[in-house]
Amino acid sequence: MGAGHNHGTHAFFDNSGEHQRRLWSVAVLLTVFMLAETAAAVTTGSLALLSDAGHMFTDVLAIAMTLTAITAARRAGTDSGRTYGLYRLEVLAALANAALLTGVAGFVLVQAARRFTDPPHVPAGWMLLVAVGGLVANLAAFALLRSGARENIGVRGAYLEVLGDLIGSAGVILAAVIIGVTGWTYADPIVAVLVALMILPRTFALGRSAIRILVQAAPEHVDMAEVRERLAAVPGVRDVHNLHVWTLTEGMDVASAHLSLDPRAELSTVLSTAREALHEGFHIDHATLQLEPAGEQGHCTPTSW
Repeated sequence: MGAGHNHGTHAFFDNSGEHQRRLWSVAVLLTVFMLAETAAAVTTGSLALLSDAGHMFTDVLAIAMTLTAITAARRAGTDSGRTYGLYRLEVLAALANAALLTGVAGFVLVQAARRFTDPPHVPAGWMLLVAVGGLVANLAAFALLRSGARENIGVRGAYLEVLGDLIGSAGVILAAVIIGVTGWTYADPIVAVLVALMILPRTFALGRSAIRILVQAAPEHVDMAEVRERLAAVPGVRDVHNLHVWTLTEGMDVASAHLSLDPRAELSTVLSTAREALHEGFHIDHATLQLEPAGEQGHCTPTSW
């Protein structure tokens, strides 16, 4: 007795294909401007430009890791030996992105501290020109990734890095204007520090989300007590035990539970009602329920969807 429901998996693969196309576009765009910004940073000696170029490099690397993870997950989905595919690769990529971003921010902070003792001259004109180009590139990348960031943690990692770059480009433009108008070269390391400090909170949030998934903690938006109550309220259910809810990858929550039933309970009715409760109340479409008729606790009927 069972009911198969794989709509979430099909939708996941379809969405991943769209994510891939957008990520490829962003990767090409950012690679071009990363190379231009790096050359300009070396030529002008601007730490703000260098930090923005370094952050853009992590964007490209993050997108490359995310593309690899999505591709592997899609291919593994057709492998009968990997019943859940390789979705966790996307989570690992997001965690690696968070660690990499933390390292870049730390490097910028150290270099900025050194610059405060002897700030070099920075040609504001070139700095401004390159920063404006970077801002345009990041705006385009931001628009391409925004929708996917709500559905996929790997895309969210790339999206957050692009968001940080967007803020960084705006900061570099401000620093270039200040240097050009006043000649105050301290604006360059100050902007670099501000960009690094703005990146860190988002980075920590991304890392925390990835770690929660990897340790199989219950999703933050799911109240376990409420899940238990909703299942216990299903007509015919006497008790709910061995309840577990975790996240396989972003947008794919999974649950398992044992339901002890009244003697006269209709197993198929309990199953469909419990399924609806999980779907409507918590958007959980991947679950394994063991139905235990009264007097048959040792003989369980495993049912999944």
